[in-house]
Amino acid sequence: MVQYAGVSPRRSATRPAPRRAGPPGQAASSGGSPGTPGSWLWLSPPPRASQSAGWALLPLRAFLGFTFTFAGLQKLANPGFFHASNPASIQSQLAGAAHRSPIHSLLTPLVHVAVPLGILVALAELAVGVGTLLGLYGRVAAAGGMAISFSLFLAVSFHSNPYFTGSDIVFFFAWTPLLVAGVGPLSADAVIHNLARRAEGATADTVVPIPFSEVRRVCGSYVEGACTARHGEPCQPGPCPYLRRRPDLSHRQEGLIERRAVLAKGTLAAVVGGAALVSGGIAAAVGRIIGGASPSSTSVPLSNAAPPSSAPTTSAAANPGAAQPAPSTTSTTAATHPPGTRLGPASAVPVGGAASFQDPASGDPGLVIQPQRGTFLAFDAVCPHAGCTVEYSSRDQLFVCPCHGSQFNGHTGAVEVGPAQSGLSRISVAEGSDGQLYAR
Repeated sequence: MVQYAGVSPRRSATRPAPRRAGPPGQAASSGGSPGTPGSWLWLSPPPRASQSAGWALLPLRAFLGFTFTFAGLQKLANPGFFHASNPASIQSQLAGAAHRSPIHSLLTPLVHVAVPLGILVALAELAVGVGTLLGLYGRVAAAGGMAISFSLFLAVSFHSNPYFTGSDIVFFFAWTPLLVAGVGPLSADAVIHNLARRAEGATADTVVPIPFSEVRRVCGSYVEGACTARHGEPCQPGPCPYLRRRPDLSHRQEGLIERRAVLAKGTLAAVVGGAALVSGGIAAAVGRIIGGASPSSTSVPLSNAAPPSSAPTTSAAANPGAAQPAPSTTSTTAATHPPGTRLGPASAVPVGGAASFQDPASGDPGLVIQPQRGTFLAFDAVCPHAGCTVEYSSRDQLFVCPCHGSQFNGHTGAVEVGPAQSGLSRISVAEGSDGQLYAR
Protein backbone atom coordinates (compact mmCIF):
# COMPACT_ATOMS: atom_id res chain seq x y z
CA MET A 1 0.00 0.00 0.00
CA VAL A 2 1.37 3.40 -1.00
CA GLN A 3 0.04 6.90 -0.70
CA TYR A 4 -0.45 9.26 -3.62
CA ALA A 5 0.11 13.00 -3.53
CA GLY A 6 -0.21 14.82 -6.83
CA VAL A 7 2.11 12.85 -9.18
CA SER A 8 1.95 12.63 -12.97
CA PRO A 9 2.78 9.24 -14.56
CA ARG A 10 5.14 8.61 -17.42
CA ARG A 11 3.12 7.07 -20.24
CA SER A 12 4.24 4.50 -22.78
CA ALA A 13 3.32 4.44 -26.44
CA THR A 14 2.69 0.71 -26.32
CA ARG A 15 0.19 0.79 -23.46
CA PRO A 16 -2.54 3.41 -23.25
CA ALA A 17 -3.09 4.78 -19.77
CA PRO A 18 -6.58 4.68 -18.29
CA ARG A 19 -8.52 7.87 -18.77
CA ARG A 20 -8.57 10.13 -15.74
CA ALA A 21 -9.06 13.77 -14.93
CA GLY A 22 -5.58 14.50 -13.64
CA PRO A 23 -2.59 13.14 -11.78
CA PRO A 24 -3.20 10.14 -9.52
CA GLY A 25 -2.90 12.13 -6.32
CA GLN A 26 -5.62 14.48 -7.53
CA ALA A 27 -7.97 11.79 -8.74
CA ALA A 28 -9.63 11.46 -5.35
CA SER A 29 -10.14 15.20 -5.11
CA SER A 30 -12.51 16.73 -7.60
CA GLY A 31 -11.11 19.39 -9.82
CA GLY A 32 -12.60 22.74 -10.63
CA SER A 33 -12.62 26.10 -9.00
CA PRO A 34 -14.27 26.92 -5.69
CA GLY A 35 -18.02 27.08 -5.96
CA THR A 36 -18.36 24.47 -8.72
CA PRO A 37 -20.30 21.27 -7.94
CA GLY A 38 -18.12 18.77 -6.10
CA SER A 39 -15.29 21.24 -5.52
CA TRP A 40 -15.24 20.45 -1.78
CA LEU A 41 -15.20 16.67 -2.13
CA TRP A 42 -11.50 16.63 -1.19
CA LEU A 43 -12.65 17.15 2.40
CA SER A 44 -14.42 13.78 2.43
CA PRO A 45 -12.64 10.52 3.34
CA PRO A 46 -10.97 8.87 0.34
CA PRO A 47 -11.25 5.12 -0.36
CA ARG A 48 -9.41 3.06 2.28
CA ALA A 49 -9.23 6.13 4.55
CA SER A 50 -8.44 3.91 7.53
CA GLN A 51 -5.14 3.02 5.84
CA SER A 52 -4.14 6.67 5.47
CA ALA A 53 -2.11 8.08 8.36
CA GLY A 54 -3.96 11.38 8.48
CA TRP A 55 -7.43 9.87 8.71
CA ALA A 56 -6.35 7.03 11.00
CA LEU A 57 -4.90 9.55 13.47
CA LEU A 58 -8.11 11.55 13.82
CA PRO A 59 -9.24 9.69 17.01
CA LEU A 60 -5.83 10.26 18.64
CA ARG A 61 -5.84 13.89 17.59
CA ALA A 62 -9.36 14.39 19.02
CA PHE A 63 -8.38 12.75 22.32
CA LEU A 64 -5.18 14.74 22.79
CA GLY A 65 -6.82 18.01 21.76
CA PHE A 66 -9.79 17.57 24.10
CA THR A 67 -7.61 16.37 27.00
CA PHE A 68 -5.21 19.32 26.85
CA THR A 69 -8.04 21.82 26.36
CA PHE A 70 -9.89 20.40 29.35
CA ALA A 71 -6.70 20.34 31.46
CA GLY A 72 -5.99 23.99 30.74
CA LEU A 73 -9.55 25.13 31.47
CA GLN A 74 -9.70 22.98 34.61
CA LYS A 75 -6.58 24.63 36.05
CA LEU A 76 -7.89 28.13 35.31
CA ALA A 77 -11.30 27.32 36.81
CA ASN A 78 -9.81 25.81 39.96
CA PRO A 79 -8.96 28.46 42.59
CA GLY A 80 -7.34 25.75 44.70
CA PHE A 81 -4.74 25.19 41.98
CA PHE A 82 -3.28 28.60 42.80
CA HIS A 83 -3.84 28.49 46.59
CA ALA A 84 -0.74 27.40 48.47
CA SER A 85 -2.70 25.75 51.29
CA ASN A 86 -4.42 23.34 48.89
CA PRO A 87 -2.63 19.97 48.58
CA ALA A 88 -3.39 19.91 44.84
CA SER A 89 -2.05 23.44 44.25
CA ILE A 90 0.80 24.21 41.90
CA GLN A 91 2.86 25.31 44.92
CA SER A 92 2.39 21.96 46.69
CA GLN A 93 3.09 19.97 43.54
CA LEU A 94 6.26 21.92 42.82
CA ALA A 95 7.45 21.59 46.41
CA GLY A 96 6.93 17.83 46.30
CA ALA A 97 8.46 17.39 42.86
CA ALA A 98 11.50 19.53 43.66
CA HIS A 99 12.86 16.90 46.08
CA ARG A 100 12.36 13.87 43.82
CA SER A 101 12.78 15.13 40.28
CA PRO A 102 16.06 14.70 38.36
CA ILE A 103 15.75 18.40 37.48
CA HIS A 104 15.20 19.49 41.09
CA SER A 105 17.79 22.25 40.76
CA LEU A 106 15.62 23.83 38.07
CA LEU A 107 12.34 23.32 39.92
CA THR A 108 13.37 24.69 43.30
CA PRO A 109 13.58 28.37 42.19
CA LEU A 110 10.21 28.01 40.43
CA VAL A 111 8.43 27.44 43.76
CA HIS A 112 8.72 31.18 44.38
CA VAL A 113 6.90 31.98 41.11
CA ALA A 114 4.42 29.12 41.29
CA VAL A 115 1.29 31.14 40.48
CA PRO A 116 2.61 32.79 37.27
CA LEU A 117 4.04 29.41 36.27
CA GLY A 118 0.67 27.73 36.87
CA ILE A 119 -1.10 30.31 34.71
CA LEU A 120 1.52 29.85 31.98
CA VAL A 121 1.13 26.06 32.06
CA ALA A 122 -2.67 26.32 31.91
CA LEU A 123 -2.58 28.72 28.95
CA ALA A 124 0.02 26.57 27.17
CA GLU A 125 -2.16 23.47 27.59
CA LEU A 126 -5.16 25.42 26.32
CA ALA A 127 -3.25 26.65 23.26
CA VAL A 128 -1.95 23.16 22.46
CA GLY A 129 -5.39 21.61 22.91
CA VAL A 130 -7.28 24.14 20.78
CA GLY A 131 -4.59 24.12 18.09
CA THR A 132 -4.75 20.33 17.91
CA LEU A 133 -8.54 20.18 17.78
CA LEU A 134 -8.72 22.75 15.00
CA GLY A 135 -5.59 21.50 13.24
CA LEU A 136 -4.16 25.03 13.30
CA TYR A 137 -0.36 25.05 13.28
CA GLY A 138 -0.74 21.33 13.94
CA ARG A 139 2.93 20.38 14.08
CA VAL A 140 3.70 23.35 16.35
CA ALA A 141 0.88 22.27 18.67
CA ALA A 142 2.19 18.68 18.67
CA ALA A 143 5.70 19.90 19.51
CA GLY A 144 4.25 21.98 22.35
CA GLY A 145 2.32 18.97 23.64
CA MET A 146 5.48 16.88 23.59
CA ALA A 147 7.39 19.58 25.48
CA ILE A 148 4.70 19.86 28.17
CA SER A 149 4.40 16.09 28.55
CA PHE A 150 8.15 15.58 28.77
CA SER A 151 8.50 18.40 31.30
CA LEU A 152 5.79 16.81 33.47
CA PHE A 153 7.52 13.45 33.11
CA LEU A 154 10.80 14.83 34.43
CA ALA A 155 9.15 16.94 37.13
CA VAL A 156 6.40 14.63 38.38
CA SER A 157 6.28 11.06 37.09
CA PHE A 158 9.96 10.26 36.53
CA HIS A 159 9.97 7.82 39.44
CA SER A 160 6.73 6.04 38.50
CA ASN A 161 7.23 2.33 39.00
CA PRO A 162 6.65 0.54 36.70
CA TYR A 163 7.43 3.37 34.31
CA PHE A 164 4.31 2.85 32.17
CA THR A 165 2.03 3.69 35.10
CA GLY A 166 3.00 7.33 34.68
CA SER A 167 0.77 8.93 32.05
CA ASP A 168 3.18 11.72 31.06
CA ILE A 169 5.59 9.44 29.18
CA VAL A 170 2.63 7.90 27.35
CA PHE A 171 1.36 11.34 26.32
CA PHE A 172 4.85 12.26 25.13
CA PHE A 173 4.96 9.37 22.66
CA ALA A 174 1.29 9.82 21.72
CA TRP A 175 2.21 13.23 20.29
CA THR A 176 4.98 11.91 18.03
CA PRO A 177 2.73 10.70 15.14
CA LEU A 178 1.13 14.14 14.89
CA LEU A 179 4.54 15.78 14.84
CA VAL A 180 5.91 13.41 12.18
CA ALA A 181 2.86 13.02 9.93
CA GLY A 182 1.05 16.27 10.71
CA VAL A 183 -2.51 16.58 11.95
CA GLY A 184 -3.82 15.49 8.55
CA PRO A 185 -7.24 16.17 6.99
CA LEU A 186 -10.18 18.04 8.49
CA SER A 187 -7.76 20.62 9.81
CA ALA A 188 -7.45 24.36 9.44
CA ASP A 189 -3.93 23.90 8.06
CA ALA A 190 -5.15 21.66 5.22
CA VAL A 191 -8.18 23.80 4.39
CA ILE A 192 -6.18 27.04 4.30
CA HIS A 193 -3.42 25.44 2.20
CA ASN A 194 -5.87 24.06 -0.35
CA LEU A 195 -7.87 27.29 -0.52
CA ALA A 196 -4.62 29.11 -1.26
CA ARG A 197 -3.89 26.58 -4.03
CA ARG A 198 -7.36 27.07 -5.49
CA ALA A 199 -6.84 30.83 -5.49
CA GLU A 200 -3.77 30.27 -7.69
CA GLY A 201 -5.65 27.97 -10.05
CA ALA A 202 -4.28 24.68 -8.68
CA THR A 203 -6.36 21.75 -7.51
CA ALA A 204 -6.48 20.51 -3.92
CA ASP A 205 -3.40 18.69 -2.70
CA THR A 206 -4.81 15.46 -1.28
CA VAL A 207 -3.04 12.30 -0.14
CA VAL A 208 -4.91 9.05 -0.79
CA PRO A 209 -3.90 5.42 -0.13
CA ILE A 210 -3.66 3.14 -3.16
CA PRO A 211 -2.28 -0.42 -3.62
CA PHE A 212 0.97 -0.58 -5.57
CA SER A 213 -0.66 -3.09 -7.89
CA GLU A 214 -2.98 -0.28 -8.99
CA VAL A 215 0.02 1.95 -9.67
CA ARG A 216 1.49 -0.75 -11.90
CA ARG A 217 -1.82 -1.21 -13.70
CA VAL A 218 -2.13 2.43 -14.72
CA CYS A 219 1.56 3.18 -15.21
CA GLY A 220 2.59 3.29 -18.85
CA SER A 221 6.20 2.49 -17.93
CA TYR A 222 5.43 -0.86 -16.28
CA VAL A 223 6.19 -3.82 -18.56
CA GLU A 224 6.36 -7.42 -17.30
CA GLY A 225 7.68 -6.61 -13.85
CA ALA A 226 10.20 -4.02 -15.04
CA CYS A 227 10.17 -0.23 -15.24
CA THR A 228 11.08 1.12 -18.67
CA ALA A 229 11.56 4.59 -17.17
CA ARG A 230 14.37 3.08 -15.04
CA HIS A 231 15.97 1.19 -17.93
CA GLY A 232 14.30 -2.12 -17.19
CA GLU A 233 15.08 -2.31 -13.48
CA PRO A 234 12.56 -4.12 -11.25
CA CYS A 235 9.44 -2.12 -10.52
CA GLN A 236 9.36 -1.41 -6.77
CA PRO A 237 7.59 1.24 -4.65
CA GLY A 238 10.77 2.84 -3.25
CA PRO A 239 12.43 4.17 -6.42
CA CYS A 240 9.21 4.43 -8.48
CA PRO A 241 9.33 7.59 -10.65
CA TYR A 242 5.55 7.41 -10.97
CA LEU A 243 5.21 8.11 -7.23
CA ARG A 244 7.95 10.70 -7.06
CA ARG A 245 6.37 14.08 -6.48
CA ARG A 246 6.86 16.56 -9.30
CA PRO A 247 6.08 20.24 -8.95
CA ASP A 248 2.99 21.25 -10.90
CA LEU A 249 3.38 24.95 -10.10
CA SER A 250 6.09 27.51 -10.70
CA HIS A 251 8.26 28.83 -7.88
CA ARG A 252 6.37 32.12 -8.07
CA GLN A 253 3.03 30.35 -7.64
CA GLU A 254 4.36 28.27 -4.76
CA GLY A 255 5.58 31.46 -3.07
CA LEU A 256 2.20 33.15 -3.49
CA ILE A 257 0.42 30.11 -2.07
CA GLU A 258 2.75 30.06 0.92
CA ARG A 259 2.23 33.77 1.62
CA ARG A 260 -1.54 33.42 1.35
CA ALA A 261 -1.50 30.47 3.74
CA VAL A 262 0.75 32.21 6.30
CA LEU A 263 -1.42 35.33 6.32
CA ALA A 264 -4.65 33.35 6.65
CA LYS A 265 -3.31 31.09 9.41
CA GLY A 266 -1.89 34.04 11.32
CA THR A 267 -5.23 35.84 11.19
CA LEU A 268 -7.15 32.74 12.25
CA ALA A 269 -4.64 32.05 15.06
CA ALA A 270 -5.15 35.58 16.41
CA VAL A 271 -8.94 35.17 16.39
CA VAL A 272 -8.82 31.70 17.96
CA GLY A 273 -6.25 32.83 20.54
CA GLY A 274 -8.44 35.73 21.59
CA ALA A 275 -11.47 33.44 21.88
CA ALA A 276 -9.43 30.94 23.95
CA LEU A 277 -8.28 33.68 26.33
CA VAL A 278 -11.85 34.87 26.77
CA SER A 279 -12.97 31.28 27.41
CA GLY A 280 -10.19 30.83 29.95
CA GLY A 281 -11.16 34.06 31.71
CA ILE A 282 -14.80 32.98 31.85
CA ALA A 283 -13.80 29.58 33.24
CA ALA A 284 -11.64 31.24 35.90
CA ALA A 285 -14.45 33.64 36.88
CA VAL A 286 -17.04 30.85 37.07
CA GLY A 287 -14.69 28.70 39.17
CA ARG A 288 -14.20 31.47 41.68
CA ILE A 289 -17.90 32.32 41.80
CA ILE A 290 -19.08 28.80 42.53
CA GLY A 291 -16.03 28.06 44.68
CA GLY A 292 -16.11 24.43 43.71
CA ALA A 293 -12.42 23.95 43.33
CA SER A 294 -11.39 23.80 46.97
CA PRO A 295 -11.89 20.26 48.24
CA SER A 296 -13.51 19.67 51.61
CA SER A 297 -10.34 17.94 52.73
CA THR A 298 -8.12 21.00 52.31
CA SER A 299 -5.80 21.23 55.31
CA VAL A 300 -5.09 24.32 57.35
CA PRO A 301 -1.38 25.19 57.38
CA LEU A 302 0.10 24.98 60.86
CA SER A 303 2.42 27.85 60.07
CA ASN A 304 -0.57 30.14 59.46
CA ALA A 305 -2.13 29.42 62.83
CA ALA A 306 -1.49 32.04 65.49
CA PRO A 307 1.03 30.82 68.09
CA PRO A 308 0.04 31.13 71.74
CA SER A 309 0.92 34.40 73.41
CA SER A 310 4.01 34.27 75.62
CA ALA A 311 2.21 36.37 78.26
CA PRO A 312 -1.51 36.86 78.81
CA THR A 313 -2.90 40.27 78.03
CA THR A 314 -4.38 41.99 81.08
CA SER A 315 -6.03 45.24 81.78
CA ALA A 316 -2.83 46.31 83.51
CA ALA A 317 -0.92 45.83 80.30
CA ALA A 318 -3.39 48.09 78.58
CA ASN A 319 -3.15 50.62 81.44
CA PRO A 320 0.45 51.16 82.55
CA GLY A 321 -0.71 53.21 85.50
CA ALA A 322 -2.52 50.32 87.13
CA ALA A 323 -0.92 48.31 89.87
CA GLN A 324 1.17 45.42 88.68
CA PRO A 325 0.70 41.99 90.27
CA ALA A 326 3.66 40.45 91.95
CA PRO A 327 5.52 37.99 89.73
CA SER A 328 5.17 34.35 90.58
CA THR A 329 7.63 31.57 90.07
CA THR A 330 5.07 29.66 88.05
CA SER A 331 4.63 32.38 85.43
CA THR A 332 8.35 32.83 84.96
CA THR A 333 9.12 29.18 84.53
CA ALA A 334 9.70 28.39 80.87
CA ALA A 335 7.37 25.81 79.38
CA THR A 336 9.10 22.57 78.51
CA HIS A 337 8.73 20.83 75.17
CA PRO A 338 10.04 17.66 73.50
CA PRO A 339 13.15 17.88 71.32
CA GLY A 340 12.62 18.79 67.68
CA THR A 341 11.44 21.59 65.44
CA ARG A 342 8.27 23.48 66.28
CA LEU A 343 5.58 23.02 63.61
CA GLY A 344 2.70 25.05 65.03
CA PRO A 345 -0.08 24.92 67.61
CA ALA A 346 -1.72 21.56 68.18
CA SER A 347 -5.06 23.37 68.40
CA ALA A 348 -4.84 24.05 64.65
CA VAL A 349 -5.35 20.34 63.94
CA PRO A 350 -9.06 19.53 64.14
CA VAL A 351 -10.12 16.26 65.72
CA GLY A 352 -10.74 13.90 62.82
CA GLY A 353 -9.09 16.35 60.42
CA ALA A 354 -5.65 17.34 59.20
CA ALA A 355 -3.27 20.26 58.99
CA SER A 356 -0.35 20.77 56.65
CA PHE A 357 3.25 21.69 57.42
CA GLN A 358 6.70 21.50 55.92
CA ASP A 359 8.86 18.64 57.13
CA PRO A 360 11.94 20.30 58.66
CA ALA A 361 14.09 17.25 57.87
CA SER A 362 13.35 16.81 54.16
CA GLY A 363 11.59 20.02 53.20
CA ASP A 364 8.68 17.97 51.81
CA PRO A 365 5.07 18.97 52.48
CA GLY A 366 3.60 16.99 55.37
CA LEU A 367 0.20 16.31 56.90
CA VAL A 368 -0.59 15.84 60.58
CA ILE A 369 -3.93 14.34 61.63
CA GLN A 370 -5.67 14.01 65.00
CA PRO A 371 -7.76 10.80 64.73
CA GLN A 372 -8.79 11.18 68.37
CA ARG A 373 -8.27 13.98 70.84
CA GLY A 374 -4.66 14.21 71.98
CA THR A 375 -3.32 11.69 69.41
CA PHE A 376 -1.30 13.13 66.55
CA LEU A 377 0.02 11.25 63.51
CA ALA A 378 2.14 12.86 60.79
CA PHE A 379 3.20 11.68 57.34
CA ASP A 380 5.23 12.92 54.40
CA ALA A 381 2.54 14.14 51.99
CA VAL A 382 4.54 13.39 48.81
CA CYS A 383 3.02 10.44 46.98
CA PRO A 384 5.79 7.89 46.32
CA HIS A 385 4.29 7.05 42.93
CA ALA A 386 4.82 10.28 41.01
CA GLY A 387 5.60 12.99 43.55
CA CYS A 388 2.18 14.66 43.78
CA THR A 389 1.00 15.98 47.15
CA VAL A 390 -1.70 13.86 48.77
CA GLU A 391 -4.68 15.26 50.64
CA TYR A 392 -6.54 13.85 53.61
CA SER A 393 -10.18 12.79 53.33
CA SER A 394 -11.63 12.97 56.84
CA ARG A 395 -14.81 11.25 55.66
CA ASP A 396 -12.97 8.15 54.39
CA GLN A 397 -9.99 8.49 56.74
CA LEU A 398 -7.66 8.09 53.78
CA PHE A 399 -4.83 9.99 52.18
CA VAL A 400 -5.73 10.42 48.50
CA CYS A 401 -3.42 11.40 45.64
CA PRO A 402 -5.21 13.91 43.37
CA CYS A 403 -2.99 13.08 40.37
CA HIS A 404 -3.36 9.33 39.84
CA GLY A 405 -5.80 8.18 42.51
CA SER A 406 -3.53 6.27 44.91
CA GLN A 407 -5.03 5.86 48.38
CA PHE A 408 -3.20 5.39 51.69
CA ASN A 409 -4.42 4.30 55.10
CA GLY A 410 -5.18 7.31 57.31
CA HIS A 411 -3.59 5.75 60.41
CA THR A 412 -0.56 3.90 59.04
CA GLY A 413 0.12 5.51 55.64
CA ALA A 414 0.15 2.06 53.98
CA VAL A 415 -0.99 1.69 50.36
CA GLU A 416 -4.60 0.63 49.97
CA VAL A 417 -5.17 1.50 46.29
CA GLY A 418 -2.41 1.82 43.67
CA PRO A 419 -0.69 2.63 41.39
CA ALA A 420 1.68 3.62 44.23
CA GLN A 421 3.88 0.68 45.24
CA SER A 422 4.90 1.92 48.70
CA GLY A 423 3.26 3.84 51.53
CA LEU A 424 3.73 7.32 52.92
CA SER A 425 6.75 7.94 55.14
CA ARG A 426 5.95 8.44 58.81
CA ILE A 427 7.12 11.60 60.61
CA SER A 428 7.46 11.51 64.40
CA VAL A 429 5.58 14.36 66.10
CA ALA A 430 4.73 15.11 69.72
CA GLU A 431 2.78 17.79 71.56
CA GLY A 432 4.70 19.88 74.06
CA SER A 433 3.41 21.35 77.32
CA ASP A 434 3.33 24.70 75.54
CA GLY A 435 0.58 23.43 73.23
CA GLN A 436 2.87 23.28 70.20
CA LEU A 437 3.61 20.33 67.92
CA TYR A 438 7.25 19.34 67.45
CA ALA A 439 8.76 17.13 64.76
CA ARG A 440 11.93 15.18 65.37
